[in-house]
Amino acid sequence: MENDLTNAIANCSHDRIFVLTDTTTNVCCWPLIKDFSCLDGAQAITIGATDMEKTLQSVSHVWEELQKGGATRHSLLINLGGGMVTDLGGFAASTFKRGINFINIPTTLLSMVDASVGGKTGFNFGGLKNEIGVFNDSKYVILCADFLKSLDDQNMRSGYAEMLKHGLIQRDNGLSMWQELVAFDITRPDLAQLQRMIADSVAVKERIVEEDPHEHGIRKALNLGHTVGHALESWAMKRTPILHGYAVAYGIIVELYLSVIKCGFPTDVMRQAVTYIRETYGVLPITCNDYPELLQLMTHDKKNVAGVINFTLLSAIGGIEINQTATKKEIEEALDFFREG
Repeated sequence: MENDLTNAIANCSHDRIFVLTDTTTNVCCWPLIKDFSCLDGAQAITIGATDMEKTLQSVSHVWEELQKGGATRHSLLINLGGGMVTDLGGFAASTFKRGINFINIPTTLLSMVDASVGGKTGFNFGGLKNEIGVFNDSKYVILCADFLKSLDDQNMRSGYAEMLKHGLIQRDNGLSMWQELVAFDITRPDLAQLQRMIADSVAVKERIVEEDPHEHGIRKALNLGHTVGHALESWAMKRTPILHGYAVAYGIIVELYLSVIKCGFPTDVMRQAVTYIRETYGVLPITCNDYPELLQLMTHDKKNVAGVINFTLLSAIGGIEINQTATKKEIEEALDFFREG
């Protein structure tokens, strides 16, 4: 990894280097790289951990630390952490002095396969996920599975949900990828096998992003599970917060049900996915009384047009159907299925 980081830094002309961590990665991950010679003189910036810290206040803190550290428009920010750090750090870098270069070193499974790749940056605002942000690619993304040795079980499962999504939308050889995913035991992961699976998962996202970098068309495939998932995540933030991947996994259940009734997605594959998700992620205790709030939250999704809730659904594994809509009754029926199975 040191060689990869050395080469990446060498290819980013810079006058100063800053490294952004959160309070967790500052303890667990920064010690693994801080003595690399390529980081001599690097200045550390630390923000609070968890998605609750993905706020304008945290962005402002990063800007202030860059300013106090003498950062110029020629400086370099290295984001060392999970999706919250790479999202927020990417936004801070993209806006400080109209934009400085940044490198992502994701340290969680979720950030490796999702947040650190694809150019989306941002932070939560007004109780909504990623409400403020910009598209801007990091100069480099450096993946190292060694960081996963210290990752807790819940965060491993959270990241794996995005891999499940990639398996469902994979257009080439998707069935074999999907079968490997549902056969893999993420609770006792073989890291060598997982490293290869991560590479396969990232490749799915990269191919789609290359086709549609600013989400005008096929990139919406990456939204599978997220229209409902983000609503469930926002709902939970006001009660007992859940990790992003858990919300996506729950959203996949709801949206695969809609895929079955609206696009002819195979029922047996849906059942296989539902069984795996329930065994791996448990259940979320919503009731029918929560439906109005969840529907309202879904209307805030950034992929909606004129207030119409927009879904990415599937006709088969790899059979991507973007810009799908559903009636209020159909969405409530899908939420019933999520609750009752």
